[in-house]
Amino acid sequence: MASIRVAVTQAEPAWLDLAGSVQRACELIAEAADGGARIVAFAEAWIPGYPAWIWARPVDPVLQTKYIYNSLAIKSPEMEQIKATAKKHSIAVVLGFSERSPSDSVYIAQAIISPQGDLALHRRKVKPTHMERTIYGDGSGGDLTNVVELDFGAPLGKLKVGALACWEHTQPLLKYHSITQGEAIHISMWPPIDPTTGVDHPGLWSMTAEGCQNLSQTYAIESGAYVLHSTSVCTQKGIEAMSTQSGLSCRQPGGGHSCIIAPDGRRLTPPLGDGKADTEGLVYGDLDLTQIVATRGWLDTVGHYSRPDLLWLGVDKQHKEVVIPRSTAKQPEPEQETA
Repeated sequence: MASIRVAVTQAEPAWLDLAGSVQRACELIAEAADGGARIVAFAEAWIPGYPAWIWARPVDPVLQTKYIYNSLAIKSPEMEQIKATAKKHSIAVVLGFSERSPSDSVYIAQAIISPQGDLALHRRKVKPTHMERTIYGDGSGGDLTNVVELDFGAPLGKLKVGALACWEHTQPLLKYHSITQGEAIHISMWPPIDPTTGVDHPGLWSMTAEGCQNLSQTYAIESGAYVLHSTSVCTQKGIEAMSTQSGLSCRQPGGGHSCIIAPDGRRLTPPLGDGKADTEGLVYGDLDLTQIVATRGWLDTVGHYSRPDLLWLGVDKQHKEVVIPRSTAKQPEPEQETA
């Protein structure tokens, strides 16, 4: 029976601190590897922390500037440090982070780093959610590729691993395109999320801990893949760093609801700390890969349980550039004078 051990983080970052968050990430990577995991999954924008102040007030120029300075660039010593840690411990890392571009824009980004320490995949969230658009830019066509094959060596061999961020799990077309890429293990990344307070909850149920887990479980059912549902923790340190006491997110300590979900949608792991949402740690699981095949024998939404003769999906994966050189038009030949 082929199986792989995985770890899902439920941890607090060093808020708005790039160096501190990278150091903490490397510690968690090492801890997961020491626990026997071959994959470790992080939450959305875990470096340098999810900007929860956006749900408390529309703008905060001081925090936004600090956030840009502490976001992670793809080509940077900090990214090299994370890649080196993955290689040292021979573990795949699926990282959620705020990406700083060369022009100082930021994007909700995901990186899948192989056990060999290579950046196997980098993508951006296709469309930031609601208030996230006050901070982050959109992804582009190339970011529709969200699954990559990783080599874990004998006896596991190669496995396809993919990721989406937060409410990307509400988008039917995006999910379907993801499923066509054939992932065996999917990482579902979320910010700190709080339980619903009932029918009078001030936000949407689909933004609560229960609603977000429901979306991850639905993705597992639709894809027939294991889902690593990763959330982050926000304690009083985060609340004070971002002044979020009166917001919809991070208004009280908590946020952590990480778990592992089977290909048929059932939750496989108990909550950390008996459900205390500010508990930090790693959720471990041993995934029986034969269950993916067994589940898809019943339900394969891109195979035997599809009707491409009736319904199909169109995709444009071309990256959209801000500058497109104009083709040089061929000038007409001058007319020749005749004698």
